[in-house]
Amino acid sequence: MTSSGLFIVIEGIDGTGKSTQVKRLSDWFTNQGREVVISREPTDGPWGRILRESAATGRLSADDELQHFLHDRRQHVDELIKPAIAAGKVVILDRYYFSSMAYQGVRGLDPSEIRRKNEEFAPVPDLLLIMDLDVEKAMQRIGERGDIANEFEKRENLQHCREVFLSLKDETYARVINSSGSLDEVTDQVRHVVSLALEQTTK
Repeated sequence: MTSSGLFIVIEGIDGTGKSTQVKRLSDWFTNQGREVVISREPTDGPWGRILRESAATGRLSADDELQHFLHDRRQHVDELIKPAIAAGKVVILDRYYFSSMAYQGVRGLDPSEIRRKNEEFAPVPDLLLIMDLDVEKAMQRIGERGDIANEFEKRENLQHCREVFLSLKDETYARVINSSGSLDEVTDQVRHVVSLALEQTTK
């Protein structure tokens, strides 16, 4: 294991088990003696709180929503992500600017332009794990956990978002994780992929 900072992002449509895998991956690194910082986007900061509330109370305009995400992410990068990486910690995020490409892209904004605006200040992750799952199965899981699909989670939106996430699969730092199995099966897959990626970066 390298002692330098490591930046991992876990993405995917709702219902793919991202949050669970973030926690399990964090525990795995901790057990190996690494100091881990886990976070999510939108954050719990002032811009992020507005975005979280809007998911239930009515979304902002597409342009305003993107601007709120950019403000929230810039603060996140400056105050948490960059300092933690510089301190040699493992940073694991539940969502990042790839979600903006997907969820604001479905509202008619250009995903490539969203990406450009973000990468002007937001560091590219060392590893992007794309949790992939059929939309029907994802909707079933959302229902099983007792949630009602919000504006971000409607079926047609999820299908478009899934396609945006999968369009990133050929990036050198991206890996697709089949999320259709049990939690333990998906965890084993995540650990295997991360282990291989770490071996390649330390050679």
